[in-house]
Amino acid sequence: MGGRGPTLVWLGGFRSDMAGTKAQALADWAQANGRAYVRFDYLGHGESSGDFQAKGTITRWREDALAVLDDLTEGPLVLVGSSMGGWIACLVAVARPDRVAAMVLIAPAPDFTEKLMAPEIPPGGLADLATNGVWFRPSDYGDPYPITRNLLEDGARWSILGAEPVPIAVPVRILQGGADPDVPWRHALELSQAIRSQDVVFSLIKDGDHRLSRPQDIARLLAAVAEF
Repeated sequence: MGGRGPTLVWLGGFRSDMAGTKAQALADWAQANGRAYVRFDYLGHGESSGDFQAKGTITRWREDALAVLDDLTEGPLVLVGSSMGGWIACLVAVARPDRVAAMVLIAPAPDFTEKLMAPEIPPGGLADLATNGVWFRPSDYGDPYPITRNLLEDGARWSILGAEPVPIAVPVRILQGGADPDVPWRHALELSQAIRSQDVVFSLIKDGDHRLSRPQDIARLLAAVAEF
């Protein structure tokens, strides 16, 4: 979507797509305000082709995001990342520090494969991963989905929460639900503390869930984006 910059770039979550409530609300806001906006689906997500189970990794989805930035956008960017998209946004910001002007993260899930997903795999799931390389994880949002050994091992390569600060120097706004069953608020808070920038605002929505798609949550998202 054409318009004035900085360009907004939507980075969706794991197993989500660019037609979701938040992505559409941001598209409507961008159109109403004459702002440039780009949204896309990673490989194996939404309208994009590709075998999610065979080829879906953080490495590949990071490459997808960088390709969109490099080929479809110009000038400064505001990255808006939801859940896994928050992790991808951080990886993109580190890779293209000269392009990213600011970030808005919703329930960001950095390192989720290693720190949130792997510890919750039941013994049967571990056996499936060892034997078949894939475990089908039950989901509150639809049918069970595949978690592969490749996804878990690859995700560990891109960990950003550790001893060193996350080398992001731009302003960051984080919206996090206090009742999020998928990303504990303390996990998102850890990211806010790890980011090197001093211009980081962490907003805890005490009764908010993981999706943060209620009207009041959308209003908070748009207000955060409007800052930039």
